[in-house]
Amino acid sequence: MTQDKRGHSKLDLTRRRVLKIGAAAAVLAPTYWKQASAQEKRILIRDPGGPYAPGFKEAFYEPFTKATGIEAVGLQGQHEPTSLIKGMVDTKTYTWDMALLSKAASHQLVTEGQGYLEKLNVKTKYLDSTPAEYKTDYFAGNNVFATIFAYRTDAFEGKGIAPPKTWADLFDLKKFPGRRCLRKHPFDTIEQALLADGVPLDKLYPLDFDRAYKKLNAVKKDIAVWWTGGAQTSQLLKTGEVDICATWNARAQAAIDDGAKVKIVWDQHLWTPEGWNILKGTPKADMCREFIKFAVDPARQAVYTKHLGYGPTHPDAYKTIPAERAKVLPTAPEYQKSRTEIDYEFWAKVKDKEVERFNAWILG
Repeated sequence: MTQDKRGHSKLDLTRRRVLKIGAAAAVLAPTYWKQASAQEKRILIRDPGGPYAPGFKEAFYEPFTKATGIEAVGLQGQHEPTSLIKGMVDTKTYTWDMALLSKAASHQLVTEGQGYLEKLNVKTKYLDSTPAEYKTDYFAGNNVFATIFAYRTDAFEGKGIAPPKTWADLFDLKKFPGRRCLRKHPFDTIEQALLADGVPLDKLYPLDFDRAYKKLNAVKKDIAVWWTGGAQTSQLLKTGEVDICATWNARAQAAIDDGAKVKIVWDQHLWTPEGWNILKGTPKADMCREFIKFAVDPARQAVYTKHLGYGPTHPDAYKTIPAERAKVLPTAPEYQKSRTEIDYEFWAKVKDKEVERFNAWILG
């Protein structure tokens, strides 16, 4: 057997090298496995960002992590990210493990292709007692937002003009002068035009698009801003760049909370829930289910309302929400009488065609 200059055989050198590698591995192993374990106990959750971020951090993410040892990480995602989710599931590349989505987006992901969401299979008393309109087999309702209109009170006070109270008033340019703001999208905007034209809430669907466009044609040239993002409407109302704006209630409430002279009109509002959904095939599905069990607790839902002006889906949340804050939330009892749910199944059937028609109308 050959030896080196010090008289060590090659076998001795090989043995020593193996022992050194083994010792190094022993030192690194605890760190490696600790990192791997931490990675395994983490779920990535899509939310809309903005006021959702601090609300969900306090209500859900931080206390869930503390209670379970599973790190819940909120990641801001674009509005209605159905295409992104399809891509993640198709490629098994999960930027998110679960997502807060509208009921419409959830329905689309369940019904298209082979389906892109996991069944929840969550059994807990709080989800069981959540009203049926706020949940499906794939969707656990968390919050409800309302499409309303809001106005600057200083645009009417002291001018001998009564403030607007109905959708018809928003479309009445002579009786209620001022700069208008509508959404640059057929969702909501078509319903608003029909309500302004006298269609009753319970007769909205199926939508009469020809009638809606006739009403919209009468005000099109007088719309100061066609908005494309909810945060934009908060700013427009806050700065007074518009006097009347159709928007989502929390966006108007954000302006009010910042001191703007703004009032929300709740009569004939449109509503839809957002809820928790699990992406199909994610290896973290069971951890996501544990998160949902935690998040549907009404006491937890009550916490986010300090930051976000959307209504909790569980009625018991109002037991711990201060009375003054409850007055600005869509699911408060006093707002249940004059509202209707946006028909997401109807829109699913006509969305592509009607979005194309609306965009052509805007440019025409």
